[in-house]
Amino acid sequence: MNFIYQNKEYFFKRYPKTANRSLQAWNAADELILDYIMQTPYASQTTVLINDRFGFLSCMLSYLNPFGIIEYKSQEKAIRNNFERNKLKYDAKRFTDPLAPLPSSVEQAVIQMPKSTGLFRFYLERLTPVLSDTGLVVCGFMTRHFTKEWLEIASLYFEEIEQSRARKKARLLILKKKKQTLPGAFPLEEIRFDDKVFRQYPGVFSAGHIDFASRFLLEHLHVKNDEKRVLDLACGNGILAYAVQQQQPDVRLHLMDDSFLAIESAKLNISGSRVKFHYNDTLDGVKDAFFDLIVSNPPFHFGYETNIEVSIALFKQARRCLRPGGRLLLVANRHLNYRTHLQKLFKKAAHTAVTDKFEIIECTA
Repeated sequence: MNFIYQNKEYFFKRYPKTANRSLQAWNAADELILDYIMQTPYASQTTVLINDRFGFLSCMLSYLNPFGIIEYKSQEKAIRNNFERNKLKYDAKRFTDPLAPLPSSVEQAVIQMPKSTGLFRFYLERLTPVLSDTGLVVCGFMTRHFTKEWLEIASLYFEEIEQSRARKKARLLILKKKKQTLPGAFPLEEIRFDDKVFRQYPGVFSAGHIDFASRFLLEHLHVKNDEKRVLDLACGNGILAYAVQQQQPDVRLHLMDDSFLAIESAKLNISGSRVKFHYNDTLDGVKDAFFDLIVSNPPFHFGYETNIEVSIALFKQARRCLRPGGRLLLVANRHLNYRTHLQKLFKKAAHTAVTDKFEIIECTA
């Protein structure tokens, strides 16, 4: 997909790839942010970019040498790919994770609004201590996603909150004059399930409670004695892996997630010398026929989008990584119709439990 700006042509592609031609690597909110930043006087000052999912802003604002916050492994790959596509130098030192220290003085920050309001507050909490008194935060969003909670959160940290006019169904929030007295640290979320308290960072699936689909899978989870290598695929806070560990303490347990904050959350909840964490969006580094069992509540939301392509790609990789006779055990919303896809990949893909809303599918390699 090409993008022409100030008589110069740029090229962007989404990662992961999608067959949906209506989905592109930027939206109208990105364009609105770009126009606004190009008019600000901070060209020689420190700029921070947050939630730049496919690298559009990182590339277009590369002349500012911005400092980028990367929350997803797939995001890192997308940014690298689009830097290369546009013949820009990717400096890994200019990108870091959401928990790492920020530059000591920031003049402007750009946030593509995340779906999680808790994550928005987390970003503001991290930013405001290092934001200069004259600094500003520019937040872009599509108008259909607007919630008044954003304004309530922003008012905890800033004296002035401006909204731009809508353009192409997108709008900006401009946050100025950070407050001299800031709120206390936003605590980690604690979710009680049975006798265990699970802790997690903002934005990690699922906020406020253990997801109902995961609960359903936990009720029907049985790890066999010969299943010695187990993967929790798209692990979130690690609750499925924890249940596996409770049933079979000697299992070699692997947890994988695309989200850095999910992996860091899982580390808070699970420990042991036989536990290994993988911050990745693919199983490319895993040997063929490596696992005996893979459990998953696979993702089908990609930000604000519903997209099962990501899950189907994971199913294909899971098939390769399972030993002959190994199992993929997953839970899903019935309307996603995963079983149709799984029957083409596995020797067997059958229901083990079904409700009006959810289904548990057991697949045999």
